[in-house]
Amino acid sequence: MKAVIAGIGATEFSKDSGRSEARLAADAALDALADAGIAPEEVDGMATFTMDPTSEIALARAIGAGALRFFTRVPYGGGAACGAVAQAAMAVSSGAADTVLVYRAFNERSGRRYGRAVAQDGGTPTTLALELGWHVPAGLATPASWAALPARRYMHEHGATGEDFGRVAVQMRANAATNPRAWFHGRPITLEEHQASRWVAEPLRLLDCCQESDGGVALVVVGAARARSLPRPPAVIEAAAQGSGAGQLTMVDFYRDDIAALPEMAAVAERLWADSGLGPWDMDAAVLYDHFTPYVLMQLEALGYCKRGQAPALVADGRIGPGGDLPVNPHGGQLGEAYIHGMNGIAEAVRQIRGTAANQVPGAAHVLVTAGTGVPTSGLVLGAYS
Repeated sequence: MKAVIAGIGATEFSKDSGRSEARLAADAALDALADAGIAPEEVDGMATFTMDPTSEIALARAIGAGALRFFTRVPYGGGAACGAVAQAAMAVSSGAADTVLVYRAFNERSGRRYGRAVAQDGGTPTTLALELGWHVPAGLATPASWAALPARRYMHEHGATGEDFGRVAVQMRANAATNPRAWFHGRPITLEEHQASRWVAEPLRLLDCCQESDGGVALVVVGAARARSLPRPPAVIEAAAQGSGAGQLTMVDFYRDDIAALPEMAAVAERLWADSGLGPWDMDAAVLYDHFTPYVLMQLEALGYCKRGQAPALVADGRIGPGGDLPVNPHGGQLGEAYIHGMNGIAEAVRQIRGTAANQVPGAAHVLVTAGTGVPTSGLVLGAYS
């Protein structure tokens, strides 16, 4: 039995939500359930990120859910986004649960800011802390600094420039400018403005880095058999995959043979195309995890849209922006709409399938979604229900 995303919900995206992360999760969850026309007491499963601060049982109490028969968490930060949906779909398809709520909520701007240096508490060491121990003392202490090394290597190997990175940012902000949900609604940028923005970690400028946001997003996953009774068209989960690369670390893959590529995303893509029976150019839109602009270029290559080193040419003439033949992040992505660990991108893919997006791609029937890069990751192919 296939699974579908029956409902989507979200809070507003802000820099200071003024409420707890548990409240954000509950608000987004109730919004998603109302969108699906499903009562909270029908929820019998939950899936989220290991990093989410709101426990499943706390959220169940807050929304009035029934007894839970299934709950799961996926690690590796933003790499978990599509993986949480994949595990919800497996639960529904196997009969482990009937109605699974997938959620992610945080005060990532007003509370803990992920862009700041990593702090260690001196407690019992984890494997992640041991890995970071090689890099943090040398000054590689922030996500931007970790992403800067693969970005520089990509430039060295393929002749890419800072302007190539900037063209990604310009096109994502152009999409956000016409999306009323986006934090940067009405605020496009030019390539000159990108190039004038300050360095964060060379070769990454401020406008190469995604924003920090407060907010929550939730999705409701049910079996396809229920689709005809839903108040809104569902998005069918045509394929879902998780993947890691050989010798994978977490954002610091500096010791594998090729640090300017994304083998974990290539592994996800191989599974998605095989399971869906579709290919990259069968997608009507692509929602790509854009925490840093160079990773958008690397993803286009790993996903099969072009060969290695050809992504800068692919984006040079606006092909991924408004009116392009490969619409990427019509909502503006994490660079332009909000950074909710990729969950807002999944909601955008559902809107595209429904035909209700702010920047609607005409006739969108298949949408690709990816999760975080530089970490073990995941992806989805969503399709229209018929």
